Amino acid sequence: MDSRARAKIEELKKEIDYHNYRYYVLDDPEISDAKYDRLYRELTRLEAENPELITPDSPTRRVGASPLESFNTIDHSIPMLSLDNALNENEIREFDQRIKRLLPEEKIIEYICELKLDGIAIELVYENGMLISGSTRGDGITGEDVTRNTKTIKTIPLALRGENTRGRIEIRGEVIMVHSDFEKLNEKRLKHDESPFANPRNAAAGSLRQLDSAITAKRPLMFFPYGVGEFNNKAGIATQSDYINRFKEFGFKVNPHTVVCHGIDKVIEQHLVALDLREKLDYEIDGLVVKINRLDLQSMLGIKSKSPRWAIACKFPPRQETTQILEIVAQVGRTGTLTPVANLKPVKVGGVVVSRVTLHNQDEIDRKDIRINDWVVIERAGDVIPKVVKVIKSRRRGGELEYSLPQKCPVCNSDTFKPEDQVARRCVNLACPAQVKERILHFAAKTAMDIDGMGDKLVDQLVDKHLIETVADLYKLSVSQLQKLERMGRKSAENIIKAIENSRQRSLERLLYALGIRFVGEHVARILTQHYNSLNQLKEVSTDELMAIPEIGPNVAKSVVSFFQNPQNLQIIKELEEQGLNIKTEQTDKSTVLDNKVFVFTGVLKSLRRSEARRLVENAGGRATSSVSKNTDYVVIGDNPGSKADKARELGVTIISEEEFLKRVNKGWQQSKKAI
Repeated sequence: MDSRARAKIEELKKEIDYHNYRYYVLDDPEISDAKYDRLYRELTRLEAENPELITPDSPTRRVGASPLESFNTIDHSIPMLSLDNALNENEIREFDQRIKRLLPEEKIIEYICELKLDGIAIELVYENGMLISGSTRGDGITGEDVTRNTKTIKTIPLALRGENTRGRIEIRGEVIMVHSDFEKLNEKRLKHDESPFANPRNAAAGSLRQLDSAITAKRPLMFFPYGVGEFNNKAGIATQSDYINRFKEFGFKVNPHTVVCHGIDKVIEQHLVALDLREKLDYEIDGLVVKINRLDLQSMLGIKSKSPRWAIACKFPPRQETTQILEIVAQVGRTGTLTPVANLKPVKVGGVVVSRVTLHNQDEIDRKDIRINDWVVIERAGDVIPKVVKVIKSRRRGGELEYSLPQKCPVCNSDTFKPEDQVARRCVNLACPAQVKERILHFAAKTAMDIDGMGDKLVDQLVDKHLIETVADLYKLSVSQLQKLERMGRKSAENIIKAIENSRQRSLERLLYALGIRFVGEHVARILTQHYNSLNQLKEVSTDELMAIPEIGPNVAKSVVSFFQNPQNLQIIKELEEQGLNIKTEQTDKSTVLDNKVFVFTGVLKSLRRSEARRLVENAGGRATSSVSKNTDYVVIGDNPGSKADKARELGVTIISEEEFLKRVNKGWQQSKKAI
């Protein structure tokens, strides 16, 4: 029976996969929903009777695991870069002229134009054709592990179709929700007394980041691929167009509005075509992505620090509307900065109701002569952030009021101060409740100390009732204290205390980011903790010492030094240490054996993950980068290496195996695991 069951299960898996492909990718089903349901139920029954025959690529594995407590993180093997923007025809032509200056032999450039989808970017990793992970873009270096949730999206194959699926294949694309599905979802939420989503992008992002994949499975998400990271089997691929065709072969649904254009004039025409499409499509787009089609030319042009030279996002003109400013108020951020915010007569802009807009600072208010009661033109920059474009002065009737940021803080009534060399006015009271609240919310954020349940309303109560004044006070809270707060039962209080307790063991780099040091984001925090293994060490550093570290500039260096010279900050760090937090990290194995050598990894490594290999390099005094250049010392190749190996041979860079790499690090993998 086992062999018959195995054969039947394989037959059903292939049949269901085929019909999923017909329905979700080709939009051309061959069987009725009832017939499909019968096939699915039969497979479910056979797998329940023979659990040892269940495989990861089974259609029944798309959902079913228990909810997660939190998301882990995944390092991208190659950073997910952003794109430079072109806002008009002149800037699109300037992009073409820059390309031709860098590629003087190319008289007419072949470009590929893809719609710029307004969704959430993710990366899917396949090993030998099987989906092994899915992650969000995050900060471009590290994203959240949403593997379970990506498996619920029917346009994402659990196993790649066709040939050429060997090795590691990283596919990048956009998860979106179409307008019609978005409206149905909001109608359903309103019927259940749930808050509606603001727009399709927010709905897609919120659905993808559910801890319970069963919820994601009920949301109508769609995935369109647009690019790759590591791609170990490039046979027959010479252009971006070839990648698009390969995506089709793999079983992905590709966007039908992708066009190859010969020369920049055709690109301009296609930009106008896409602008016209914008109002006709059932999903949001905010521009056209233009890439050089030939991969060899992309490689020759390379990348800048945060974006490729061979691609640009040609944005659409923002949607604009007219409304009235009802009042202007000052908000206080976690660094004490006062930000003027205009409350507006609600108006719909590009499908989203806008009732508030930031005015940035006093200089901006003065420059545009913005007054209370003014009628203004507003737009959503990049179809996301609303801003005031201009004041309609012809509609003034004499009742408009000039506005200046207050000399006293609107929250604590302390003096405010504006340094001569800065545009921002700040509250100088570090104990200001508004600053305290914002610092605590930042400290508890998922990407920082990840204290689940520590939201705005709870923090408001904790600060207003004087239960906490600094982030260190979080670790002194008790269940009985929380139970006395509004809408807080014993179970909820226990869950929050548990989340606080769990956060004591977060890494040093997350704590450093959580402290809210100006200019120190997640990536900078990681760089600093690679060079200093405790907060006490950072107390002693100078700006010159910090600026000697790659990627640390003068603003970051000055901010870090200033933070660790502040007695109040040092007191908080002392209290955090007394509460058992990790203000240092174990780096006892760190050495200088690699002596600033630069390493690049390509292919599938056997004994360690890519992120672990990079940390081995850093702990041994070297640097790991994502692209091969003349400054690269070694390229480490695993199974099925990609184009980086070819680039290394062209440049004469030394190529070594994974085994040779581990020997050069001067310690075996098992001995080094503690340092990772």
